[in-house]
Amino acid sequence: MEHTAEIAIRAVTDANWRGTLELSVWPEQQRFISEYTPIAAIALAKAYIRPGGMAWAPYAIYAGGTMVGFFALAYEPDTTDQYWLFHFFIDQRYQGRGYGRAAMQRIIELVKREHPRRRTLHLTVHAENIAAQRLYTAAGFQPTGTERWGEPVYQRAIGMDDEPEP
Repeated sequence: MEHTAEIAIRAVTDANWRGTLELSVWPEQQRFISEYTPIAAIALAKAYIRPGGMAWAPYAIYAGGTMVGFFALAYEPDTTDQYWLFHFFIDQRYQGRGYGRAAMQRIIELVKREHPRRRTLHLTVHAENIAAQRLYTAAGFQPTGTERWGEPVYQRAIGMDDEPEP
């Protein structure tokens, strides 16, 4: 496993959005992330369209100066518990290096810092995506026993003293 301390989260802007379109997963993983490619294009469109009235914030994941992944946060602006992580993935060229685990830590830190009113972070995960389920559970997410969009929902409390297990 490579050193992951250099993992950083940066907002997708006019300076880096094209790079997000070059990120992809292995073909057999595509169905776990999005039914369309490039994956980031879907999240960027949602940031503009705001489906369900939610605010969408797309982010790129960097290891040093290299973009290695992508995700989006979506939330209902006036709530404390409708906060979602969508389209999280590490590019196929960089998988297996610990970047996903480190990025999850940075995402939780970002939510705490930038959205301190949020108390819960939710995500859905494909029922067959065992590797992602392990990653999310290791980061403190737990299955709720419910489904949304046909996938199991996981959630994690976001509190000042609620840190995930290493």
